This record gives sequence, C-alpha cells and structure tokens, in this order.
Amino acid sequence: MSPRRAVTLLLSGIALTDLMFRVAQVALPLVVLTETGSVAATGLVGGAAGVPVLLSPWWARRVRPWVRGGRSIALCYLGEAAALGAVPLAAATYTLGWPVLLAAGLALGAFEALDGPGRDALVADLGDRIGPDRAFGLLTLRDFFRRTAMVAGPALGGLAVAAGHGLALLWLEAGCVLVAAGLALPVPSTTVRPESPAILATVRRYPEVLGGWVVRGTGCLMWFGFTLGLAVLGAQTGRPGVYVATAMTAYGVGAVLGTPLALPLLRRLPVLPAAAGAWLVTGGCWVAIGLVPRLGLIAVVSFGSAVAVVVGNAAVTALITRSSAGGERRTLLAGQAVVINAASSLGLLVGGPVIGVLGPQRTLVVTGTLTAVVCVLVGKRGLLRHLEGPKLPLRGAKLATSAGPQKREAMVAAREP
Repeated sequence: MSPRRAVTLLLSGIALTDLMFRVAQVALPLVVLTETGSVAATGLVGGAAGVPVLLSPWWARRVRPWVRGGRSIALCYLGEAAALGAVPLAAATYTLGWPVLLAAGLALGAFEALDGPGRDALVADLGDRIGPDRAFGLLTLRDFFRRTAMVAGPALGGLAVAAGHGLALLWLEAGCVLVAAGLALPVPSTTVRPESPAILATVRRYPEVLGGWVVRGTGCLMWFGFTLGLAVLGAQTGRPGVYVATAMTAYGVGAVLGTPLALPLLRRLPVLPAAAGAWLVTGGCWVAIGLVPRLGLIAVVSFGSAVAVVVGNAAVTALITRSSAGGERRTLLAGQAVVINAASSLGLLVGGPVIGVLGPQRTLVVTGTLTAVVCVLVGKRGLLRHLEGPKLPLRGAKLATSAGPQKREAMVAAREP
C-alpha cells in the first residue's frame, strides 16, 4: 500500500470519529440525565476517560510499542466502539447507572491513551515517506479536521437531539468508530516493534520539546479563565450563556480559518519562539477581555486568540515531528497527550474556587498575565538557542524520507543535544 493511500484511510477515519464525537457530545449528557435523573452523572464518562490517560506514563509504557500499525489501531478502535456502545445499550435496556458509565469511561480512556499516540506516530511516519516535513503537515491537517468538527458537530448534534434522536446518535457514534477500524485495518506498520522509553527520560534529551510542553501546558492549565470565567461573567451580569457562546463560536471559526496559516508560518519562523509568541498573544487576549468585557471585543479577541493557539499548538507538534522518529516520537506524542489532559483537568479542578475568590474578570487578567510571563521566559530561552544554532533543521526531515526506520532513528539520535 502506498503511503498516500494509507494516510488517506487513517485521516478519513480520524475525521469521521472526530465529527461524530462532537455530534454525540450534545446527546450524551441528556441521555444520561433522562435515564439516571442525576446531574452529577452527566459528565462521568468524560471524567473517567481522562483517568487512564493521566496514568498512562506508568501502565501504557510496555503496551504502547505494539500499537504501531493499522491492525493494532483497529483493535483499539473496536475497544472504543464497545465502550461507547455500552451506554446506549444500557439505556435501551433500562440498566444505565453509575457503574456502567464509570466502566465505559475508563475503558474508553484506556483505548484512547493507546491508539491516539500510535495513530499520530503512524501518520507522521507515513508523512516522512511522502516528503520533507510532511509529517508535521499531516498532523496539522488532522487538527484541522478536529477543529472543523468542533464548529459543525454541536450544531448537527443539537438538531438531531431536538428531533428526538439522542439515543440514536450514541449508536451512530459507536458505528462510526467501527467504520474507522475498518479503514485502519489494511494500513501496514512502518516500523519493527520500537522500544518505548520513559516519557521523562526521553523529553530530557529534547529541551525544545520540553519548552513547548511548558508553554502548552500552561495555556491548558489557565484555560479555565477563558471558558469558565466567561460563563460565570455572563451569569453574574444577567446574560447567561451569551458571553461564552459568543467567545466559543468566534474561537471555533478562528481555529478553522487559522489552521492553513500554521504550516507556512512555521516553515519560516524559529519554532519554539513561535509557540511561545502565539500563546503570549493568547494571554494578552484574555487580559483584554478581563479589562473590557464587551461582546464585540470578546468576539474579535476570541477569533484572534484561536488563530494564535492553532499556530502555538502546531509549533509544539512540529518540535516533535522534526526532531524524533520511531519509539521516541511515539513516546513524545504520548507525553504531549498526558501534559494536555493533566493540565486541563487540574485547571478545571481549581478553576471554580479561583473564580469564586477573584471574580471572573480578575481571573481572566491573572490567568492571561501568568500565561504571558511563562511564554516570555520560554520564548527568550528558545530564541537564544535558535541564535546559537538551529537544533531542528528541515534537512533532517528530508533525510528521513530516504532512510529506513533504523537508519532514520540513528540520524535523529545524532542530532540530539
């Protein structure tokens, strides 16, 4: 199978599952609330799914190397489909409760912790075979599908739920994951079984990637100031839902339109300073909203923030794809997922109490300022390293296309600082 056909199959499955996840996300809380009568249970599946991802540096290290080809990814998809299908099955048989929701969430998170990094690493490896820097371009395209789903999915889900098809959406989501499994099944592995080094041990050899994680992790940690802060602000000012809906709509549009800008920009700019600069802009946007919380400004600033976040997140991914290969690339992609989930979960955990003490506007200013300070420190260090000598030359990606997996990994190791 040609690399281009393999990539087409994988990305088609990713686009389908991303869209259906966003569509079904509207229906799941309503189905759970209707069947259980418990508001607390509505977020149980999503919350439980995050636990295996957070613990994956310990339990998934020895399993992760086996998820490197279409067959193993398809098996993980089957596990996800079973976990997703358990909820509508229990609802249809009037047995839906906390045990089913908890088990489904934990199983879903476990399979996602395995197939997410494995699938991304496989796409990146195939990109190396297609051409120079195509690994980064393909992962940016994958993010474009995800962001498009963020805009279109909730609207489609809302229409279906309004028509009374909430339970059918959950079945459809499980079915689409099965389709994605069928698409992934014929894709061959690009490597022999690679080693799976520990995340911390690996990232120490990649200081630029570590800096990118610090920037992105800080943004994810402070994200509650933007989402929860605007939700609380709207409620306090007698406009519940208006501020956050305006912000997230503008953000979604900005994220979709900003994605095509990432690749050309990051081919011209030093990557770590670009990541820090992009999140610095986002921090400034949050400060502006906190100081002047007007609807028009919120829409414009949220749009600009989305474009910046797209570039910043793509830059961190570029740091990984341009400097690593094989087992280390797979480990770094897994580590990035852990950083994002851990920081986001912690932010949501502390966000409510922080907003309760500071108030929503002051929280926006504080979270934006802290994000900006971290970005300045990391960006300054990254710029100094860039001026001393680039560590991630594009010629490395070009060399990777003409070498086998083992030779490519040896060349990557030779470039490590």
